[in-house]
Amino acid sequence: MDSLSPEEIKEYRGAFGVPGKDSPYRNRSVAENLELFRRMRAGDFKEGEHVLRAKIDMQSGNMNMRDPVMYRILHTPHHRTGDKWCIYPMYDWAHGQSDSIEGVTHSMCDFFYEEHRPLYNWFLEQLGIFHPRQIEYARLNLSYTILSKRYLLQLVAGGHVRGWDDPRMPTIAGMRRRAIPRKLFERLCSASAWPRTRVWSTSPSSSTVFVRN
Repeated sequence: MDSLSPEEIKEYRGAFGVPGKDSPYRNRSVAENLELFRRMRAGDFKEGEHVLRAKIDMQSGNMNMRDPVMYRILHTPHHRTGDKWCIYPMYDWAHGQSDSIEGVTHSMCDFFYEEHRPLYNWFLEQLGIFHPRQIEYARLNLSYTILSKRYLLQLVAGGHVRGWDDPRMPTIAGMRRRAIPRKLFERLCSASAWPRTRVWSTSPSSSTVFVRN
């Protein structure tokens, strides 16, 4: 359990080429950590007052391995559990566990997560649970096509389309309503290979070719 402020955690973390330094709370006893975590779970603390961090290596050349935060306090109702929980897991901590619980064998991620893979592996190894394999690849961008879920959500929420299954939407549901077969996606991905560059784009006419063939 760490009691540094978010600003102090950032400062102690160091930078690329600059090693971090241990938090003064890093060597708290197990009993003290458990009691603080219990109170954190019970909602006794304000947001930012405490966080739960993994004790790994503050000298690591990979910034993600420098005692990453696992749980933080957030007094915000959850859409499913309401106010039952006021501590929320960080993505890196939850990612591997979710994949493991769901029986995912290969976790396909954007290149952004390549440097997060050592932490993904570390958490799973420490937990001793089923260990999926994380593989990174470059994003496939189609010219003249919006693929970002954030922007697509704006179209749905703003009433510009009739829903996620609107035939104009580049979603599986939308394309099925346009009678585009599953084989199209398989052939398009096969033809695209496994791109290792950060941005890879193709003309929308290529998908038309696959549909006709």
